[in-house]
Amino acid sequence: MSPTTLPAGPDHGHVTFLGAGPGDPGLLTLRAVEALANADVLIAEHDVLDVVRTHARAGVALLDTDSSPPSALAAASSASSAATSADTFSGTGTPQLTVVDGASTTVGAPAVRDAAHLVMEAARGGKRVVRAVSGDPGLDTYATEEMLACAAAGVPFEVVPGVAAAVGVPAYAGVPLRDAQGADVRFVDARTASDRCWAEVGASDGTVVVSATLETVAAAAGELVAAGRKPDTPMTVTVAGTTTRQRTWTATLGGIAQTLKQAKVLPSPEGGRPVIAVVGERSAAAQRDQLSWFESKPLFGWRVLVPRTKEQAASLSDQLRSYGAVPHEVPTIAVEPPRTPQQMERAVKGLVTGRYEWIAFTSVNAVKAVREKFEEYGLDARAFAGIKVAAVGEQTAKALIAFGVKPDLVPSGEQSAAGLLEDWPPYDPVFDPIDRVFLPRADIATETLVAGLIELGWEVDDVTAYRTVRASPPPAETREAIKGGGFDAVLFTSSSTVRNLVGIAGKPHNVTVIACIGPATAKTAEEHGLRVDVMAPEPSVHKLAEALADFGMRRRAAAVEAGDPVTRPSERRPGARRRRTTT
Repeated sequence: MSPTTLPAGPDHGHVTFLGAGPGDPGLLTLRAVEALANADVLIAEHDVLDVVRTHARAGVALLDTDSSPPSALAAASSASSAATSADTFSGTGTPQLTVVDGASTTVGAPAVRDAAHLVMEAARGGKRVVRAVSGDPGLDTYATEEMLACAAAGVPFEVVPGVAAAVGVPAYAGVPLRDAQGADVRFVDARTASDRCWAEVGASDGTVVVSATLETVAAAAGELVAAGRKPDTPMTVTVAGTTTRQRTWTATLGGIAQTLKQAKVLPSPEGGRPVIAVVGERSAAAQRDQLSWFESKPLFGWRVLVPRTKEQAASLSDQLRSYGAVPHEVPTIAVEPPRTPQQMERAVKGLVTGRYEWIAFTSVNAVKAVREKFEEYGLDARAFAGIKVAAVGEQTAKALIAFGVKPDLVPSGEQSAAGLLEDWPPYDPVFDPIDRVFLPRADIATETLVAGLIELGWEVDDVTAYRTVRASPPPAETREAIKGGGFDAVLFTSSSTVRNLVGIAGKPHNVTVIACIGPATAKTAEEHGLRVDVMAPEPSVHKLAEALADFGMRRRAAAVEAGDPVTRPSERRPGARRRRTTT
């Protein structure tokens, strides 16, 4: 039986000490995801909560050890049990809050960290507790103390290992720790290392992995030189490893202080950003130039604005993340039911009674609108039996397949109304017993498809299935970033996204790369005073993302060839003009 399914006792629950890895949520193990999905209480530092919370179930009590005193546990734990219409955790919001019946209550103010007490209190009453720590629990001093406390109190616990930062960060930085010669690898925590420890690693010629802070890493390099390492020994320093904020500097033990100074790496006001430094001849910079796979992604660290509805943006955001980007979804339109639903109701009933030969879906929203009507009437995909189904676009086709309907016709060329008409058969009374087409669409859709179908001999029931209205403005911080050059790129997937984004948030700054899905969208962008840098080779959101990635790759290659530092568009100096490069 899986440990997460073990019954918890009435007085003593069960604690899972879970390694959250060095920062990339994708490094969580399958076992970790399983444990998170079954937790009643989740306890972690703030940064770790950001990594693991998306896998927690609705209703879990979240405790931030950076700000929650032991007295907070009672409120959070009882909230987890009492949550009804609204859960303690809904997937968003701040980790210091619990939500009970729709009301938010603070579980605690900043206090001295006492995570062991939080863990023990949470485990009482049969709760399943996940105590998540950065990296691996076996390398966390606090986690060890908390395990001992559980053992002393008779509270059953388990350990789910995680990727240790000292191993995961060098891998993401393209710095191998061992080679074919199999050199020794030593691990040192600069915060606790003794003189004897420095002397031992200094006397070795193997690779040394140092856990330090950005403020103390130069001092750690000095300790190694004083212990016998040569000042010209290669050294890499990585901050924010495995995240899209990752940055790596290559230098020597004797030159790292000057390298960080020239890079204008400033001390952290929070008291020290953790870094992983790798020292050794076999972790040389020449290898990193070839093995730096993560920071070399085409859009690494780019903040990309995705102005679509949240449902539409999900797959596009996933694709952008695979290129190293940080997508920021800003809905520009909201989808609402038609003002007069009777027309839609008659059309759906007509589907069942055999009124139509074809139904044509031109968007995911149209599929959603028809599906909702089906569910309202207790119908399912079987109601499409005997009806031919057409779909414009890959995402629309996927939405239909998810509904249980495989489209009979998807444009072979351009994914648009014009492309659909290119492949649509003319009405033939011999082969088509019914001459009518049901076209559910938006209230602002063009007449191109309707006119084309009529010209092919079909009768068309052109039905407003949903309305699109301008969404509410995004938060002030997002609006300022849009107008002030805080975003590196923006993807426009239709003319309406251009008009609506400018209307609710303002015009993107001139350093922001503008990418458009097609000529019509590009024309609208130019009419609003925007310079178009990237255009998709075909009207597909995924082709648009690919085109932006290609733009970023060529931009990076040009900087490397010129010997310039690789920067993001938002890092350009004020007043710098952007060269027009349209793909």
